[in-house]
Amino acid sequence: MVGSSPMQAMLTAPGVKDRKVLAFKRDALKDKDAVSGLLRSIAARDAVRSAFYVFDLARVVDLHRGWRRALAGVRPCYAVKCNPEPALLGALAALGAGFDCASRREIEAVLALGVEPGSIVYANPCKPEAHLEYAASVGVNLATYDSEEEVAKVKRCHPGCELILRIKGPDGGDVRVDLGTKYGAHPEEVVPLLRAAQRAGLNVAGVSFHVGSGASNTDVYRGAIEAARGVFDAAAALGMPPMRVLDIGGGFMAGPAFEEAAAVINGALEKYFGELPCVEVIGEPGRYFAETAFTMAARVIGKRTRGEVREYWIDDGLYGTLSCIPMDHYVPRPRPLAASRPGEKTFTSTVFGPTCDSLDTVVTGYQLPEMSVGDWLVFDDMGAYTTASGSNFNGFSTSDINIYLAYSS
Repeated sequence: MVGSSPMQAMLTAPGVKDRKVLAFKRDALKDKDAVSGLLRSIAARDAVRSAFYVFDLARVVDLHRGWRRALAGVRPCYAVKCNPEPALLGALAALGAGFDCASRREIEAVLALGVEPGSIVYANPCKPEAHLEYAASVGVNLATYDSEEEVAKVKRCHPGCELILRIKGPDGGDVRVDLGTKYGAHPEEVVPLLRAAQRAGLNVAGVSFHVGSGASNTDVYRGAIEAARGVFDAAAALGMPPMRVLDIGGGFMAGPAFEEAAAVINGALEKYFGELPCVEVIGEPGRYFAETAFTMAARVIGKRTRGEVREYWIDDGLYGTLSCIPMDHYVPRPRPLAASRPGEKTFTSTVFGPTCDSLDTVVTGYQLPEMSVGDWLVFDDMGAYTTASGSNFNGFSTSDINIYLAYSS
């Protein structure tokens, strides 16, 4: 970390240092009111006539501090796919985070900020050959796998790469996004996959897993870490070099659930890896850092009244940054940017996105006060799988949505 404080480090970081950063006072009891005040000041500017974001850098500092406090022995390697905003990547790099990249473009974005290749994990178990060749050319030498075909591909395209075996953790009950349906070696596949790497002359440096995003049963981490230790022991029994990396995946959500998960993880690490002090433990948090640091304001661009029902159109929707609704199970709770008035009447309302697709519906049957064209709706916690997954459908481009950097105190 550079600079004498996290704030100074972030403000001088690539992706941040050449951009204006707005300061605002945070109210510990009314955080949303403080953010709303900043949003109102931005929206009042004549040039601001379309949806925009506020990204609070101080929130990232707080979250990083919380991570280090709760998981002191686990280095966070931010999952770039969650939100590739350069200011967020630069801020996390300044705080000492590593990065989980899934493609050439993500690797390029991180390297452009001056991050060392050794701080990058190519954490996609199935990689295009050209992307692997690029990783080899820039010195990204640690990648995940979960099939024998991937071993052969890595041997062919990046023979100097070390591997991390991605295993499928135990089922964890309700999860927001279940990645185990797509990735992860089953228990009976572990030894054959270790042998495949051994035959190919590729070093297996460690094990990774992902219990799913927003897992409700934090005990699943204990079972996954136990299973990972079993892979370490299996590799040793095969005469392979000692493994040195354990990747506990991502899916963490800021708040009490994270604290609960951290307690389980720390206990399991002590139980199953306590006598292996040379193992480097990393995680792949994405939404933990991104979700709550971003707030979005969308402008009402259309309105229709049908009796007591109000229908509104806004300039962002399910094909834009609100793609988090179908893709990430985000539950929108829009609130008017204008300050509420005591006793103000509300109406059953529908909010549509701007495209001509009727599926582009943000909320239905939702209570809102009377609004007019030109008013604003605010969406909180809009940093995870929003700008990253939006499209240009119908000519409405997510790249047109400005992001204003801020630092609360």
